Amino acid sequence: MTAENFFVREVSADKAYASARNYDAIDRYGATPFIAFKSTHTGRGSRLWEKMYHHFQLRRDDFLAHYHKRSNVESTFSMIKAKFRDHVRSKTPVAMVNEVLCKLICHNICVLIQEAHELGIEVRFQGK
Repeated sequence: MTAENFFVREVSADKAYASARNYDAIDRYGATPFIAFKSTHTGRGSRLWEKMYHHFQLRRDDFLAHYHKRSNVESTFSMIKAKFRDHVRSKTPVAMVNEVLCKLICHNICVLIQEAHELGIEVRFQGK
């Protein structure tokens, strides 16, 4: 599996991001937009807009299955903010990125520990 095939090329967003400009930007990067449609939206627009609008209207369950993947991300962000707060104390851009990455690693460790206890899984770490 190549790195290019590894990444899913989907963008899920709420109604606030439903604009032709955003659809075009997503399309330029070769991704598929799963953006919720406002009740005032019609199928008229760019070719991609029309395609996704009809996907939403005719295959709503499939569309929503892709769209609601963002719920997992939103839940994860909420958990991280609740446990590690929502601010970054570092001053330089590199340090800020590293701080956020550390929060993500800590979150993953916490989830692994919690699930190991809840599911009764014995965790064994192998040394070199």
